[in-house]
Amino acid sequence: MEPLYGPIRDYAWGSRSALALLQGRVVPSTGPEAELWLGAHPGAPARVDRAGLRVSLCDLVRDEPGQWLGQRVSERFGGRLPFLLKVLAADAPLSLQAHPDAEQARAGYAGQAGLPEGQRNYSDPHHKPELLVALTPFEALCGFRDPAESAEALAAFGVPELAPVVAALRAGPAGLRTAVRTLLGWPVAGRPELLASVVAAPVDGPDAELARRLATAYPADPGVLVALLLHHLRLVPGEAIWMPAGNLHAYLSGCGVEIMAASDNVLRGGLTPKRVDVDELLRVLRFEVLDEPVRAALPVGPGVECWPVPVDDFALHRVRVGAAVPLVTLPLPGPRVVLCAAGAVTVDDGAGAVTLASGEAAIGTAAGEPLRISGDGEAYVATSGLR
Repeated sequence: MEPLYGPIRDYAWGSRSALALLQGRVVPSTGPEAELWLGAHPGAPARVDRAGLRVSLCDLVRDEPGQWLGQRVSERFGGRLPFLLKVLAADAPLSLQAHPDAEQARAGYAGQAGLPEGQRNYSDPHHKPELLVALTPFEALCGFRDPAESAEALAAFGVPELAPVVAALRAGPAGLRTAVRTLLGWPVAGRPELLASVVAAPVDGPDAELARRLATAYPADPGVLVALLLHHLRLVPGEAIWMPAGNLHAYLSGCGVEIMAASDNVLRGGLTPKRVDVDELLRVLRFEVLDEPVRAALPVGPGVECWPVPVDDFALHRVRVGAAVPLVTLPLPGPRVVLCAAGAVTVDDGAGAVTLASGEAAIGTAAGEPLRISGDGEAYVATSGLR
């Protein structure tokens, strides 16, 4: 194993405390810190020490795919590390968004050749399923809830202009597409007045509170009302949400470990000043009710849990070692990235041992032996999902 040094992205919605606390730095940080990236994504690659210099993991994987990825992963994913591990820290809502499936991504990327960058929906030909595990209490929107519940939430505001949306939702899941299209296609000039009427409505309850909170940040964004069509979730540490292709979601607040397929393909649906391509979003969205968006950890051995997902780009395990379980051995093949999330752990893949404090990470090549993790702390282990 070798130490892995990940960059921190300073998006405006980021926290000035969560990542600093995780890494034992001064709080507050000098600016917002939104995401710690631990992977070989060209947008912000992590780095490894080589002869006194910190070399991009992208370069190492490109030059030595057999060593870093192994033959199976290299062949399956075209010589690239198929996953990106992050720590995400949100102090303000992120945009409503969805991601394409693999076929949609390939077709979309190929079909936009020659378009100016600002008009492109796809930055690569890959899908982007995601899994997020809460490190702190975490608030999110994820997946369409029962349309009957959404209809009642919107009807309660007593805003006549929303009657067509309420009617569509009362038709059940078949009306979800119409409801989303109507809201996102609302005339720009009428959006501030619509949201002002919603905010001013004498309504109490979680839906009204959420609408007012989002409208404070986005007073002319119809995504405020689209948000009320989704499950509003509050995760406790250790709970996860799974975001497959076509699932509309947004993170609102909290800190979590996120693992995803290594792609930048995002189709936005509101709560953002950035471009929203309504037609392409509607083409990608799956208009179906998500019955159970929250996933509990599944024990797989003493001190080890995972959150199974139906993709082979990635898998995520949580390891907790200490007095009760002083040593865990994980026979996980392929490239492995380990993040210490609490305490201190020592990780050994047979090629070398690394001791990690909270917020530190390490990487091992595909040629290493089963991981041996010891110490007194908590670690997340990211690998490909190939077995």
